[in-house]
Amino acid sequence: MHAGRMVLRFFIALLVLSLAPFALADAPGTGTAAYGDWHDDAPGVVRHITPVSMPPPFATRSVARGASVVERPAGAALHVPPAFAVDEFASGLDRPRTMRVASNGDVFLAESGAGRIRVFRAPDGATRPVATGVFAEGVSLPFGIAFWPPGPNPRFVYVAETSRVVRFPYQSGDMQARGPAEVVVPHLPSGGAHWTRDVVFSPDGQRMFVSVGSASNVGTEMPAKDRGDVRAWDASHGLGAAWGDEQDRADVLVFDPEGRGGHVFAAGLRNCSAEAVAPANGVLWCAVNERDGLGDNLPPDYATSVQEGAFYGWPWYYIGDHADPRLSGARPDLAAHVSVPDVMIQPHSAPLGIAFYEAEQFPPDYRGDAFVTLHGSWNRATRTGYKVVRLHFSGGKPTGGYEDFLTGFVVSDQAVWGRPVGVAVAHDGALLVSEDGNGTIWRVSYHGRNR
Repeated sequence: MHAGRMVLRFFIALLVLSLAPFALADAPGTGTAAYGDWHDDAPGVVRHITPVSMPPPFATRSVARGASVVERPAGAALHVPPAFAVDEFASGLDRPRTMRVASNGDVFLAESGAGRIRVFRAPDGATRPVATGVFAEGVSLPFGIAFWPPGPNPRFVYVAETSRVVRFPYQSGDMQARGPAEVVVPHLPSGGAHWTRDVVFSPDGQRMFVSVGSASNVGTEMPAKDRGDVRAWDASHGLGAAWGDEQDRADVLVFDPEGRGGHVFAAGLRNCSAEAVAPANGVLWCAVNERDGLGDNLPPDYATSVQEGAFYGWPWYYIGDHADPRLSGARPDLAAHVSVPDVMIQPHSAPLGIAFYEAEQFPPDYRGDAFVTLHGSWNRATRTGYKVVRLHFSGGKPTGGYEDFLTGFVVSDQAVWGRPVGVAVAHDGALLVSEDGNGTIWRVSYHGRNR
């Protein structure tokens, strides 16, 4: 009997082990279950998408299902984890986009619809500004904002317009530029599908990173090149760099602070709509919108560290060496050289902002994590995005998982009232989030015991 029980236990153990991968794949937040839609969203919901869980191309048909943006309904509430609170920080804004916080605590906002840079001043703990100002007007579709040199005493505010980078003279505390715009980078590729341009500096201030999205969805109109021409192009422009109307697009460009020496830093990033530098190690990060037209759950959007000289796939590949079938097997030479992104996000969520959290207001386990804003889907049958998520890090490295942090912008399957864009950490450690559906900024603060 004893021997029989031992044999039975052995076979049960084998059965459990054999079923473990299937149990993991079906667990909440992992595998195919990680895709979901807005009905599943709530603060604390964790998702972890991996390449093995991706469906094949065209598993579902491609749809155009943009959201109808409505006025914020009476009583509409935003949802955050327990012990956090949400307050309206500012309203009545014209397409508020990227926010960056100056060393003195002033909040700079790219008000893209109005073509201006706005400034908000709020003492620590204040839920609304005590003063506002217009730092600069007459800028063309501003998005990225950066202070140079990095540190407590910047002398310039850099602004990335859609076709160039300019800077304004500045001293800490200024709420209006001290002089007119000076052109730093006179020409960036413009037109086409993606108009946003972000700008950040390396921690030492010696390198300026400018992100430029692709002109098209998947580059099918790039003229053909023979193998010799392709090798020469890669050698002179960078591994996987696009050409034709896509030249210097779908990438991050790098310059010195005076706009000199511009070249491709990393390629194959379809639309790195937002950049950030990780405080722990000074590494550049991008929040990236991937391509459309392959189905509801393909391919994932992502946030990733960006390595110099790396190639991230666009237009020939996505999420590693997965070939886009619309490109007819072009560039097989690149298949083994595609960098896989660090954190994959629900497809078509449209990440537009990223910020690392190094403040002390939130609980200690938030330090070193990052927040990403998801503007929301249009190329998906069921709605995704329209929220802010928290990327999990451990020991300074991303785990690949992320967690819903701020939700509640969706009204129904047809309508939303908010579309998150910018995210920044205020001087007092609160989190600021802009949304361009109703033109507001929201402040998330922590009031728990761990403060």
